[in-house]
Amino acid sequence: MEEGIVIVGAGIAGLATALALHRMGIRSLVLESADSLRSSGFGFMAWPNAWKALDALGIGDTLRGTHIRLQGIVAGSNVTGELVSEKSYKNKDRPNGYHEVRCMKRKELVEALSGDLPNGTIRFSSKLVSIQESGHLKLLHLADGTTIKAKVLIGCDGVNSVVAKWLGFGKPAYARRSSIRGYAHFESGHGFVHKGFQFHGNGIRVGYNPCDEQTCYWFFTWTPSNEDKVIGNDPEKAKEFVLSTIGNVPDQLLDVIAKTGPRTYASPMRFRYPWELLWGNISKDNVCIAGDALHPMTSDVGQGANMALEDGVILARRLAEALLPRKADEEGEFERIRSGLSKFGEERRWRSFVMITTAYVIGYIQQSNWWVMKFVKDKFLSPVLGKLLLSRADFDCGELIKI
Repeated sequence: MEEGIVIVGAGIAGLATALALHRMGIRSLVLESADSLRSSGFGFMAWPNAWKALDALGIGDTLRGTHIRLQGIVAGSNVTGELVSEKSYKNKDRPNGYHEVRCMKRKELVEALSGDLPNGTIRFSSKLVSIQESGHLKLLHLADGTTIKAKVLIGCDGVNSVVAKWLGFGKPAYARRSSIRGYAHFESGHGFVHKGFQFHGNGIRVGYNPCDEQTCYWFFTWTPSNEDKVIGNDPEKAKEFVLSTIGNVPDQLLDVIAKTGPRTYASPMRFRYPWELLWGNISKDNVCIAGDALHPMTSDVGQGANMALEDGVILARRLAEALLPRKADEEGEFERIRSGLSKFGEERRWRSFVMITTAYVIGYIQQSNWWVMKFVKDKFLSPVLGKLLLSRADFDCGELIKI
């Protein structure tokens, strides 16, 4: 079985890359190890850079229709209960007078990305176990015994990426922090202001963001003890633990967590050592990585999914530049692919480095119990947090090639 472009992983990066290629008339095959699309994580902050990518993919307006625009972010202390700072997302130069920031329901994004793909693009229950070279092709060996020959291999297979390991990257490191995430649905509407809230103190970061007028996404990060590991993804245990640990926070945040739906998602926070990206092979010949396989990071700047969307648009554009001159020249095509993937890697190297580093440092400061870090957080970080998050979102991935 021979394929042109094979993408491993039907997460946000893999689906965005496949859709971007499809928009430019290029077919791809997406291998997904699960038996259906994954929607773990519930929600994430979609910053202006994500909306530029979603518009390039042609699904921005669809998703705007089901997610409210947030007006700002409020930071506070869960020790004193005081609100420390507020950053408005107002910007007179932007449409409607605000930076475009919304809390995205992950399930809706995944469905929008996959919904416009041709039938047969995603092959479920297809777990990649090993990669071999065969001339200019890559032989992909799957767990079910199938072997696929690929002209181009793109690893969007997450933090435990088989493709990243083949390229020489190590396993992402444990940040010694974990997160619990969930969502609450208010049948009659929550009535909250259209702002995000987060609170820090005593080694905890907790907050919520409204997605629409009825749904709120919440998050809780902490440094777990051995006893905490029994929480797993049991929603009742998660709610009980968070509510008993959360500290001094507004009643509306307690209400959001108390109304958590039938599922929560708990996971350790992992990141790639940023210096690995400075000398590592993001691409090699006709193989590259994107999304969490490339830049796993802690959630402290809310940019993991946003970066994955950027990756999809930029990577697909580089591949289109290599493949759209449809010439019957195998050697020349291989060199164009190699060059295109190399350019993608260089484009993403420094931005990935900066984003991983920023997320780790912000998380370390926000959750540290050392008095020096508390002073830095209260006097310097909290007042400028919103501005810092917006500055990291000031990126335009560009448009797809017109065909």
